[in-house]
Amino acid sequence: VRFFTIFFVCATIFLVEILRGGNIFTAFSMAIAIAVCAVPEGLPACNTVTMSIGVKNMSEQRAIVKKLPAVETLGSTEVICSDKTGTLTLNQMTVKKVFYWGELCEKLNKLKDEELPASVTLTLDEVGEKMAEYSGEKTLVELMRCMLLCNDTKSKIENNKLESIGDPTEIALVHYGYKFGITKENTDGQFPRLNEIPFDSDRKLMTTFHKVGDKLTVYTKGAVDNILSRCNRILDNGKIRKITNADKELILQKNTEFASKALRMLAFATKTVEKIGKPTSANTEFDLCFIGLVGMIDPPREEVKDAIKTCKQAGITTVMITGDHKDTAFAIAKELGICGDPKKVITGQELDEIPDEAFATKVNNYQVYARVSPEHKVRIVKALKANDKIVAMTGDGVNDAPSIKSADIGVGMGITGTDVTKNVADMILADDNFATIVEAVREGRGIYANIRRVIEFLLGTNIGEIITVFAAMLLWHKTPL
Repeated sequence: VRFFTIFFVCATIFLVEILRGGNIFTAFSMAIAIAVCAVPEGLPACNTVTMSIGVKNMSEQRAIVKKLPAVETLGSTEVICSDKTGTLTLNQMTVKKVFYWGELCEKLNKLKDEELPASVTLTLDEVGEKMAEYSGEKTLVELMRCMLLCNDTKSKIENNKLESIGDPTEIALVHYGYKFGITKENTDGQFPRLNEIPFDSDRKLMTTFHKVGDKLTVYTKGAVDNILSRCNRILDNGKIRKITNADKELILQKNTEFASKALRMLAFATKTVEKIGKPTSANTEFDLCFIGLVGMIDPPREEVKDAIKTCKQAGITTVMITGDHKDTAFAIAKELGICGDPKKVITGQELDEIPDEAFATKVNNYQVYARVSPEHKVRIVKALKANDKIVAMTGDGVNDAPSIKSADIGVGMGITGTDVTKNVADMILADDNFATIVEAVREGRGIYANIRRVIEFLLGTNIGEIITVFAAMLLWHKTPL
């Protein structure tokens, strides 16, 4: 209304001056002068001060804003695309289920946590006793060996306590092995790593090479479907045999069963080779022998449920993006209150089959993306923006940088995030917590509302000047200017 009033007054002044026989150039100059008077000259200063106060408030809530304009954009956020691990969850993995062909398998899954000694209190003498107790279970021992050797965790025992540094998923594997008397420190010393094929998000596998006895042994871990598709043999009660379709169906059944309980699933496999050469996925990760499955839980953050509920009330859509199995992703999303409809879950493989234009029309139908790669994240952001959505995207790895940069608000992780991710991000979460994003958006909305109030106030006072000039022109023959 205020802008319309200003435009009307300026146009009227121009016409009145022309009708009075004035020079058209003079009339136009007067109209422009009046329009300039309406522009709030104090607005840039007010905006800067308001946003600076917002940045200070956000930093106190562990949200560090790197770019001042991002504060205002946060207030307009409509979709928050969040990574699961560490952001929606605690990033504290614990092994809960195992599956392999062996007598102890079901017994282990029935054991309560308190029946297994806590890894941080197990002494070296107890390690030896546990090793002797379970050493007869050959498949379990081989599974433990694969869990510890195909693992980049740095682990050592100090004062009879286990200390580990590394990825939470791999640390969980080390701690589980330690409960059964198999330590990474001793295992690495006995079977040193000769070479490796590092994990990458496309193939979702990691492989290491070791000297085991007089043989060169390959150990591979990764996503269940990716491992299973490369296996033609299976370790059955310590003996290798050909894997059957019935075996694969049972493995997938167990995978679905565990995943539906919000467990993150990993599969493990092995084989022997004659030489290493220059290892690649193509010449190594095939004809594998399946060992077993491991299911881990990463508990959701308690405050995240309330934060997601707040988002819904504020009209903000929460989208969960994860590399986990589809069933695992849906179970966690349902628990957190993100979505309760399995039709709103889509995998990276299914996403690959949808053209960009078609996906842009369907993107609002999905709230959970499972088994995705960093490239998929970029597609998700672009599709949402094609629907005129203001998108915030979180990430921590180097490969997440393109999607963070593509989003309207890029959010990097302060604890687990890489330097590359932090450099391209507009905002950094000091605690890697989804609830912090929600608080930052709340603060951004307050700042946006304050800036609107400032504009309304300044325009209101300036309109008083304009109306005074306008009234003087109508009542007095000469222009007051």
